Amino acid sequence: MAITVLDGKRFADMIFQGFHHLSENAKNVDALNVFPVPDGDTGTNMKLTMNSGANEVKNHLQDHIGNVGKALSKGLLMGARGNSGVILSQLFRGFAKAIEEKESLDAMEFAKALNAGVETAYRAVMKPVEGTILTVAKDAAKKAMETAAKEKDLAVVMEKTLLAAKESLSRTPDLLPVLKEVGVVDSGGQGLVYVYEGFLAALKGEKPQGLSNPSAVMEQLVKKEHHKTVQSFMDTEDIQFGYCTEFMVKLEEEKLKAHPFSEEKFRRDLNRFGDSLLVIHDNGFVKVHIHSEQPGEVLSYGQRYGSLTNIKIENMREQHSNIVSSDREAPVPRPAAKPRSEYGIVTVSMGSGIRDLFLSIGAQEVIEGGQTMNPSTEDIAKAVERVNAKTVFILPNNKNIILAAEQAASLFEQQAIVIPTKTVPQGLAALLAFNPAKDAEWNKKAMNEAANKVKSGQVTFAVRDTSIDGISIKKDDYMGILDGKIVVNHKDLLEAAKALLEKMVDGESEILTILTGEQATDEQVEQLENFVGEKYPDVEIEIHNGKQPLYPFIFAVE
Repeated sequence: MAITVLDGKRFADMIFQGFHHLSENAKNVDALNVFPVPDGDTGTNMKLTMNSGANEVKNHLQDHIGNVGKALSKGLLMGARGNSGVILSQLFRGFAKAIEEKESLDAMEFAKALNAGVETAYRAVMKPVEGTILTVAKDAAKKAMETAAKEKDLAVVMEKTLLAAKESLSRTPDLLPVLKEVGVVDSGGQGLVYVYEGFLAALKGEKPQGLSNPSAVMEQLVKKEHHKTVQSFMDTEDIQFGYCTEFMVKLEEEKLKAHPFSEEKFRRDLNRFGDSLLVIHDNGFVKVHIHSEQPGEVLSYGQRYGSLTNIKIENMREQHSNIVSSDREAPVPRPAAKPRSEYGIVTVSMGSGIRDLFLSIGAQEVIEGGQTMNPSTEDIAKAVERVNAKTVFILPNNKNIILAAEQAASLFEQQAIVIPTKTVPQGLAALLAFNPAKDAEWNKKAMNEAANKVKSGQVTFAVRDTSIDGISIKKDDYMGILDGKIVVNHKDLLEAAKALLEKMVDGESEILTILTGEQATDEQVEQLENFVGEKYPDVEIEIHNGKQPLYPFIFAVE
């Protein structure tokens, strides 16, 4: 039987099956990483992003497809991880915006919504690159529009859309030479194809293997930790605002006549009730998180604009007392809560030693993540929230985290500035250039300049055979990566490290910083230090135990 109308519950089933199918194949997507390094995480990022969206939909199941779209958009936004996850969230953010007033969709409306998602995603990316998930989504949406112009059956439209997505995916190596050289298709585009395959299965009344309980699958993947950092380092009596208050306001037309909604005014008014304020306005809903002493007054204020849902109020003093009483170790004393500071720094670390290094030179919040596990938009937003500063600088230290950082920065009333650092050495250089006596614009410029001046090198191992940039690489070879490009490889770790340093250090180099990883032995570190001392006697050497996984050595040359 032809499906000519798509309602909210059927669309939710498409989302669940799309998520499940992507989840089942996430490792396949990870394996398509262009470089043969052990940190390909596109599939993981897309899976976790889609999981967040699907989980939000699960909590808002209804017939109205516009409202289901809003839930999906909100979940994807906060759960977005990595560039692929952010782009996926933008595709469905545009889709949701196009259908927000619709109770159901016909084939053409569905196709137009897919196209609206593509337009939103392209606008979100500063420099769109063809041959990526963007191209696959664009070609698929174009075919959806062409098919819907003459076909009313949504299953047929989705079938043609999926076929166009697969054909576009097969062409990605022709658009991106690096894909052709390595012999793979685009990983993000492949992830989107898996989502669309799940969509089609749902429309046909089929179920991908193993989808007996999509809610249980999602719950296994969801982990929510709330303010552990704060509770671990404060005394109970130091908590100034004791009630963690979260709720959503569904904006209502009648109430908006008396109280027109302004996001800026809403934030400003709520800010007087406490701290740690986070406000997200999206598609007729306002999500609020605040620490306050008057949760009732906060709720009353929100109710001026509409009805309240998803209300959660937790007594943080009681929570903290329970945590402290169950911990037999003496709590670390911390000063009482202070007013918002002038500046704060949020950065990302890929090892405990690097984390400690960032903290020692001025970072207030260090997010555990980087290679293999990119923090989500929500992870970064919560870190900015905890810093509690008027201006917060965010250092992603990984090119795959920059988009999520920028998305998080856009959520706040206070100024949040992303310094687009792509490596840990760039992050360290940027942080060292920070001067709290200067204004935000001066610091932004100085930190960007410092990051761009440092040379970044990494040594890691290959997870598969490949040939890239004229270099033949065998599985388990050690590779030297200079500013994102593989420049040397060798079967021996030390030889690869030495060869990389010879590419990095020149007559103008003054300082070499070496961050040693989990896999580097003391003997190897000593041998490398001796090599540098003999070959480059005029270069100052700094060695820190970064304890980072996957990368035995990280180099910074200035």
